[in-house]
Amino acid sequence: MCRVIGIDGINKEEWSDLVKSSPVVTWFQTMEAYDFFSSLSFLEPFAFGVEGENRLKGVAVGYIQRDGGKVKQYLSRRAIIIGGPLLAEDVTDEELTVLLRSLNESLRKKAIYIETRNFNDYGRWRRVFEECGFRYEPHLNFHVGTESVEEAQARIGKHRWRYIRLSLRDGAQLVEQPTKDQLDKFYSLLMELYRTKVKKPLFPMEFFEKLYALESARFFLIEYEGEIVGGSVCVCLEGKAVYEWMKCGDDHSHKNIRPSSVATWLGIKHAAENGCKVYDFMGAGKPNEPYGVRDFKAEFGGELVEHGRFIHECHPWLYYCGKKYYELLSLSRNKA
Repeated sequence: MCRVIGIDGINKEEWSDLVKSSPVVTWFQTMEAYDFFSSLSFLEPFAFGVEGENRLKGVAVGYIQRDGGKVKQYLSRRAIIIGGPLLAEDVTDEELTVLLRSLNESLRKKAIYIETRNFNDYGRWRRVFEECGFRYEPHLNFHVGTESVEEAQARIGKHRWRYIRLSLRDGAQLVEQPTKDQLDKFYSLLMELYRTKVKKPLFPMEFFEKLYALESARFFLIEYEGEIVGGSVCVCLEGKAVYEWMKCGDDHSHKNIRPSSVATWLGIKHAAENGCKVYDFMGAGKPNEPYGVRDFKAEFGGELVEHGRFIHECHPWLYYCGKKYYELLSLSRNKA
């Protein structure tokens, strides 16, 4: 027999043990991640566990996200499970089925769809996901090996390493403990990137202020001539991986200064120096579709992986309407 339990019923010690032993662990499925999501006023967090054989066999941590005004919020309601659910090595098909069906039932009143953004290989469980109404969508990512600083540096393309070397030589430097003003400047740069290129909503400043307070968070902000010119935001799972959550940089205003490249390199270096085996870029677009960001990330010598995403449409018609709405919105922005 197996059963699903909510956040209040999950045994915290067993959760911690599962984080240590799971073959598909990420920072985003830890208690710290759930507490962080819970601290944010603009997200609605959730966590479900499944017990079997008298112990915890899986946990799914995520949040409900909505964008914009009333109409946009209604059509953008989604439940996001970053990294994919946390599963025991010996989780059974029955236990995973019970967990997934409970997610579907519990979240369908709050979300139009549920999406797991996988950072590990869930191939052996794909059939179970699909039988529970989740379709698989291919999605790429890069995992950079960080066994040592020397090995990580040797993998970087000569062209990209030259940018990094010249940037550091000519005055780009890491800000160890950014001030509030420096965080604000970084946020402005990130906001401009999302407005002009990413063209997706950016989390409010509250996200960055509260993330900065976490022990596992790392902000690699790059300063040049007294100004913040870029940086990256990462979270670290001790002994496992560093995840590059967001990055931006003013890469064309100053000769030889490429803050985006420097920030990523410092994140990779941090992973290698602190016993993490992987630097995870958290996504590189869809296969067979041009994506400039993928080309940039490829120059850091990581392994291109395709762990994909699982999507369950709780309300197919609303999902279709929301997708068309965003396509029209994107088209109008491009024309503008």
